[in-house]
Amino acid sequence: MSTTRPHAADDRGSDPGDTVVPEAGSARVLRLLGESAIVPRARDFTREALQAWGWLPASSPERRAAAEDVLLVVSELVTNACLHADGPDELRLIHSPKVLRLEVADSGAGEPEPRVPHRAGRPGGHGMFIVQRLCTDWGVARHADQPGKTVWAELAAPA
Repeated sequence: MSTTRPHAADDRGSDPGDTVVPEAGSARVLRLLGESAIVPRARDFTREALQAWGWLPASSPERRAAAEDVLLVVSELVTNACLHADGPDELRLIHSPKVLRLEVADSGAGEPEPRVPHRAGRPGGHGMFIVQRLCTDWGVARHADQPGKTVWAELAAPA
């Protein structure tokens, strides 16, 4: 699997071609291929995972905002796969003490990127801009053995 990190928001000292995966944590996978009501299903699945990992119910406004950011990023990544890649194949959530990594796999050939320059009043094209703004890092990993890619995004776990 090849990886690009087009918009790293922080420098972890790794090679730009490396895939960064959170250390020892837990993962949850939701298969979405051929499903209906994909975005609400993905949000519900993510909400359940956040509850299991103690992010919800939120004990402070900061923790509530962190959980809402996660749900928004999931919605944007899954919506992009629906609009530009014939729908997502799966959603993977990987949790570690410091990072939550969201991965949306699809069979599309396109490369997501924020619309530049971003114009708030223009319809459409805000999804990856939102992902870029809310996440510590994001990128695209191409599937070596099949068509498609995985778009991933990382958010810092709340303190």
